[in-house]
Amino acid sequence: MARRSTTLTVLAGLALLLAAPGHAADKPALAFLSEADVEPTHLLPPPPVDGSAQARDELAELRRIAAVTTPAEFEQARWDDEHEDGTIFQSAIAPGFDLARLPATAKLLAEVRNEESVAGKAAKNYFKRNRPWIVDPKLKTCSREDAPQSSYPSGHSTMAFSMAVVLTRALPELSGNIMGRAREYAYHRLVCGMHYRADIVAGQALGTAVAAQMLKDPRFQADLDAAREELKAAGLTGRAG
Repeated sequence: MARRSTTLTVLAGLALLLAAPGHAADKPALAFLSEADVEPTHLLPPPPVDGSAQARDELAELRRIAAVTTPAEFEQARWDDEHEDGTIFQSAIAPGFDLARLPATAKLLAEVRNEESVAGKAAKNYFKRNRPWIVDPKLKTCSREDAPQSSYPSGHSTMAFSMAVVLTRALPELSGNIMGRAREYAYHRLVCGMHYRADIVAGQALGTAVAAQMLKDPRFQADLDAAREELKAAGLTGRAG
């Protein structure tokens, strides 16, 4: 299974976002936020320093989690590791939440994905925290393909919470399910041994901040309204949580 798989529709939507004149496809540009909106030092505290008491405690937590994780739990965490897109919320919403058949919703989430990804990469590049498996090579992990100094904040957690906050505006009756799925998805980064606790907390904060800022933009609100109408027409609104 290819890592970081996405639906064709989401990829197409993201490609459209990046196709604006002067923006190279390999260097995503912010479409709704400004550089000041995603300045890492304005949004996040520095992570614990390797070897500090807090860092040692975080590493000990990962070892405790690994000791009690069942094979089934690890496989679910591995699945989440390989899926960094809006499809992760299907289990929280309904089987009919198929982004290939929901173009307006796919476009909305592609827009979120772009902004939070730029914000997350800026923070990772600034803080350069070592991955847990750099500090403890014996730690069981879902993968070691990610950059070794990109632990803080968790990109998966940033994505999950930014999308979740937006989706709750489109599907308020499913807010509990959606936010619960985002929380589970972020926790699975610990199960995977890919991040420390501070990393996922920072990702939750960053993702929430990105979503809140995007929701202030009238252009994004228009896209949210379109997605809300699409989800309603698909019979995905008004469902019990």
